[in-house]
Amino acid sequence: MTLLHLSLSLFSCLLLVAPTFIDSAHVSDPELVVQEVNQKINASRRNLGVLSCGTGNPIDDCWRCDRKWEKNRQRLADCAIGFGKHAIGGRDGKIYVVTDPSDKDAVNPKPGTLRHAVIQDEPLWIIFARDMVIKLKEELLMNSFKTIDGRGANVHIAGGACITVQYVTNIIIHGINIHDCKKRGNAYVRDSPSHYGWRTASDGDAVSIFGGSHVWVDHCSLSNCADGLVDAIHGSTAITISNNYLTHHNKVMLLGHSDSYTRDKNMQVTIAFNHFGEGLVQRMPRCRHGYFHVVNNDYTHWQMYAIGGSAAPTINSQGNRFLAPNDHVFKEVTKYEDAPQSKWKKWNWRSEGDLFLNGAFFTPAGGRASSSYAKASSLSARPSSLVASVTGNAGALYCKKGSRC
Repeated sequence: MTLLHLSLSLFSCLLLVAPTFIDSAHVSDPELVVQEVNQKINASRRNLGVLSCGTGNPIDDCWRCDRKWEKNRQRLADCAIGFGKHAIGGRDGKIYVVTDPSDKDAVNPKPGTLRHAVIQDEPLWIIFARDMVIKLKEELLMNSFKTIDGRGANVHIAGGACITVQYVTNIIIHGINIHDCKKRGNAYVRDSPSHYGWRTASDGDAVSIFGGSHVWVDHCSLSNCADGLVDAIHGSTAITISNNYLTHHNKVMLLGHSDSYTRDKNMQVTIAFNHFGEGLVQRMPRCRHGYFHVVNNDYTHWQMYAIGGSAAPTINSQGNRFLAPNDHVFKEVTKYEDAPQSKWKKWNWRSEGDLFLNGAFFTPAGGRASSSYAKASSLSARPSSLVASVTGNAGALYCKKGSRC
């Protein structure tokens, strides 16, 4: 059997196995997860008088008050909220220190490089010895149970290929600057110590989630890539995208492969405390089929629309701040795609407690909410008028040992 045939055979096996762990990550009643998110937000808000460093952001308040964060790095894995809350990454593994920013060989990566770290079979919590810029020769194919933790260093993945989470589970990506990602491919790339295979051309996403589950992308700064900043497709689910600063990009976030790919009905994503900033155009996110909780984000820039979708996704927008552009044609937050009004008016798109500025408006769809949706909505997210302060530290943080981040 040739190497190419062996690679394709192993990939076919992955296709058979992957739906099992993806389906097991799906939550039968997503609105109960929404309720839990809102409870945590309200609890964090109530603790503001107790925690002098508190922000009302339950993710940050879980770990950022700790001056000894560098000795308790893996505590971060217990701080996620929403659909990706069970993403433990490399919490139960060893610390791996990246000492070498090079990426000269995608098949035989050098020990000490980021690529060598992410392909290992065992759980690993990956940190960086110093500031570095990593220009990836090919896609960074991650193995399961990995955390990439940029705290304590100024780490950029830029100017080459970027991160792919394909048919793996339990991934945390935190505190990294990812920008200027390019299309790469038509090359062999290793994805585990025992396997490498041929990769066709990649899209050039900053973070591409393809059939992945239990994924958490937090406190990253993302901009200016060839395709998306965070794209999740092909049955990916159990995802939280939080505290990120996204700028200078056209098609920001695609969640769902195509209208005809119905496995994405199991997709469930929480989008919380992000700042959608300058130079953004559209897709914040653009959704298909699944359930999407968009909560306490700050939308300060868009050129076409903010939130869109097709194929009857459920979009639950709570406590966001939407600042419309000055162009009167693009004041609408929402965009219903590939369906006439007679169809999309039956979808479930709701806005609760959102703040609309400069003429912004949200066009809702759907009839009566389910009892669990009503219960979730009764616990409001942090007031939208305070979103600017909650998201003020979005993006990769400056973290110095011995001090709070």
